[in-house]
Parts: sequence; C-alpha cells; structure tokens
Amino acid sequence: MSYSSSHASWVIEALALTFATDAEGTLSHRLYMALRNWIVQGDLPQGCALPSSRRLASTLGVGRNTVLAAVERLSAEGFVVSRPGAGLYVARLDLHDAWPRDVDVAASLPSSEPTAIPYSNRGQQLLASCGAMDGQRRAFTPGMPAIDQFPRELWQRLLKRHQHRADDDVFGYATGGGHGPLREALCDYLRLSRSVRCHPHQILITQGAQQAFELVTRLLADPGDRAWVEDPGYAGAKACFASSGLELTPVPVDDEGLKTDAADSAKPPRLIYATPSHQYPSGATMSMARRLALLECARRHGAYIIEDDYDSEFRYTTPPLASLQGLAGGDPVIYVGTFSKVLYPGLRLGYLVLPEPLFDDFRRANARLHREGQYVAQAALADFIKEGHFSRHVARMRRCYRERQACLRQALAPAVTAGLSLSSGQSGMHLVAHLDSVAQEQQLIRRARQAGITLSALSDHYLCASPKAGLVLGYAGSTPVQLEQAGSWLATAWLAQRGGKPATTGSAAPSPTTKKGTP
Repeated sequence: MSYSSSHASWVIEALALTFATDAEGTLSHRLYMALRNWIVQGDLPQGCALPSSRRLASTLGVGRNTVLAAVERLSAEGFVVSRPGAGLYVARLDLHDAWPRDVDVAASLPSSEPTAIPYSNRGQQLLASCGAMDGQRRAFTPGMPAIDQFPRELWQRLLKRHQHRADDDVFGYATGGGHGPLREALCDYLRLSRSVRCHPHQILITQGAQQAFELVTRLLADPGDRAWVEDPGYAGAKACFASSGLELTPVPVDDEGLKTDAADSAKPPRLIYATPSHQYPSGATMSMARRLALLECARRHGAYIIEDDYDSEFRYTTPPLASLQGLAGGDPVIYVGTFSKVLYPGLRLGYLVLPEPLFDDFRRANARLHREGQYVAQAALADFIKEGHFSRHVARMRRCYRERQACLRQALAPAVTAGLSLSSGQSGMHLVAHLDSVAQEQQLIRRARQAGITLSALSDHYLCASPKAGLVLGYAGSTPVQLEQAGSWLATAWLAQRGGKPATTGSAAPSPTTKKGTP
C-alpha cells in the first residue's frame, strides 16, 4: 500500500508538537526517538512518505546536520529507506528483526489490556441492542433493498446536474427544514399514494428514520415517560426510545396488528409506536377497527402516535392501504418515512410529516442538534420524483421482489412440504419462518454462522418474557442465485434438525398470487 506525500505534512505537525514540550536528550536524539516510536507503534505505516531533511530542518528550526544524524541512525537500523529522486519513506520490515537487541520492543508497544469504560445505564442498553452490526450484505439480511437494481447512471446524472448548478446556500448552514422542491414533491407523492393529509410546510427532511425518532423523543417525551411499542417490533425504534430514558411497554401484535386493549391503560403512554401498513417483523396489516381503536386510545391518553411507514410501497396482492395519518386527519399522528428501503440505505434521507403546530419547533431543534445537509442529494431526489423516475423504480422493484420471494419460496419448498410455516409475504421485503422453540431458532443460527450465512432471530424482536421463535428472512437485497443457495441450505438444515420427518401439522402460508409463477 502506498501513501501520498500529504503524510509528510502531518509528520511535521506532530514533530512540532513534540519539540514544543520540554524533554531530555539532544534535539537529534529526540527526533530519532519520536520517529522510531511512531514507526514501531504503527502510527507511521510502512511505505509512508516522510519529510525531506531540508524541510524538517527549516520547519522545526534546527540545523540540517541535526536532522541528518537522526535520519542516518533510522536508516542504519532499517526503519527508513531513501529512494533516489523520490524522497524518504518508512521501510517495509519486520520490526522485531530490525529492532536493536538492547531495546525492549514489547515495552514500547501500546498495551493490549482493555480499558473499562463506565457507560451510562442508557448507554449500556443501547449497546446491548446493537448486536454485531458487521455491515456485510448476505442472503437473508432484513431491510436491505435491491441495490444492484438501482439506476445509478441516472442518479449520477441528476447529482451532477445539481452539483454544477449549486449556489452558495448549498454549502452553508441551512435551517429551512429541507430542500423546498423535495418537500413539495414528497407532499404530492404522499397525498396521492398514501392518502397523507399534509402541506409542504409540514414535511421536515431528516437523515433517515432513526434521526426522526430521536427528534420526536427529545421534543415530546421526558426520561421516565412511557412509550408503547409493538411486540414483536422494530429494534431500531426501541433502541432510540430506551436510550432516551423512556420506559418501554410491549404491546402484543396479532394478525390484525397492535392490540391496544391488551396494554396497561393504568400506565398511559406519551408515545405509541406502530407500523400499521406492514407490521415489522410479523407482516400483519392493521385492520380498520384496530386503527380506529388506536386513534381513540391516543386521544384519550393525550399521546402521539409515531406511524412508521417504512416499506408501504411494496404490496403484491392488494393496493397500498391509506395511512393512519390520513385517517386521523393529522393529529395526533406523526408520520415517518425513509428512502433507505425504496432507494438505497446510503442515501441517508428520511422525513417527518408533522402536525402544523409542531413543525417550526422541530425545524429549529433539527437545525440545532443535527444541522441540515445533503442539499445536492435532496435536489436530485426532488427531480427523481417529479420526473417520474421514482414511480417507475418502485414498479420495477415490486416485480423484482415478487421474483426474489418466489426464488426463496422455491428453495424452501422441501421444508415447507415437511411443515415449515412461512408468513404470507403479501407485502414487504422479508418472510418470517416460524419455528417451534427458541432453542431450535438459536441452533439454526449457530449452524448458519458456521456455514457463512447470517440468520436473524424473530425472538430478538420481542420484549416480553416468552417470545415466539422464528427467522426473519430478508430476500429483497439478494440475487436469485444467492437466495437459491442460502434457501436450500436452510431447508436442508431445518429438515436435518427435525430428523427429516414430515410434520403432522402446520403448513406454509400461501404466496401472493401473481402471473408467470411469481409469488
């Protein structure tokens, strides 16, 4: 690996700081020791460019002979090499072979002993919810869209269009709540496709849904307040609420969605989190009766509902359902959306649709806490929506995800025939494979890890003491080949776990009915 000459400037700045403090020894010895220790500790990587002796002497205010003496000693010991016409570089060497015999190398290296960090209780809760988070894309990663299908060339053209047109305001601090044309385009889209009742001045652009949750929690709840959350439910929202000091009340979910009548009304909530269009992770759609009951419950307790509409675009058998916010006429619902699922996660753009009295305060708080940014990307996204690319992309992704779900179902068919139960898959980007016990779930996860496959436990999405077991199988972000291989492995592993015997009860839920064999 090669390193640019910019490292030389950093070395000079570091040496200037070192020389600014009092220390024993000659200037030449101090220069030698500083460079030697940085090389041994890895602060100056092998191949890193060093400043010339003339530059060092001039910048540090020392004689050139002082610098040359230190450099010659480092060179003699094999730490640096001089390349004719190119300059001075850190050598590629085995430090233990090159190190002088009378020096204790181990004593010069950083200690490997871990340092105990006194995290807060909220910090410990947050870290416990993080898991490994290795960031790798694998066949069953939930929530990962088909990045390979995103129209990158078109997107780059839109970005370049606005980079060239950008005025000075794009490079400064903005406080308006987001790019105006994007808020207008979003307003038109949400009114038509999701029946959201809003105006552009109610839409606040955020850096994803997580930032939106944080803003809501900071402004509308105090530590110790209660938040009702779906059980099972989205771990990201629960982590945000818990790390803000809220007390979480798990509310059970069934085939009709959140069961508000099962919650403890003696301990009223300040916030109620729900995914009514497509419950995560169960896949249930909240019935109209439940929606009306939820709205009535929120009004009775003076609570705000956070409606997370994270992948409502992807329905395969029925048209998208109207939003809860639209049904309520706005209050007391705060609508949260994100482009991470429908476009790509790295875009880091989401939005809040707020009741009008809240917007200005949320705008100011967002500008203070997070600042606003990515205005070039926001402008490109506004054009992406207004010019029709967004709707065409969503249509393509619906077809793509139907096909990918069909591939996964086909790969799991031997297990389904033997009794493995799958969720309906009528919408969304994942299926749930229901299992008999948490022990069975964890055993499959361990075996999958050994095979290089990552499985997500359904039980991890519960707060209650008796979680249901299963696997959350994301299919949207994987190719058909990947799904076939990973699905076949899972089917074989599940059958082996059961001893290869067909189940006497239980069956897979039917896949959505579509043309040409897609689910």
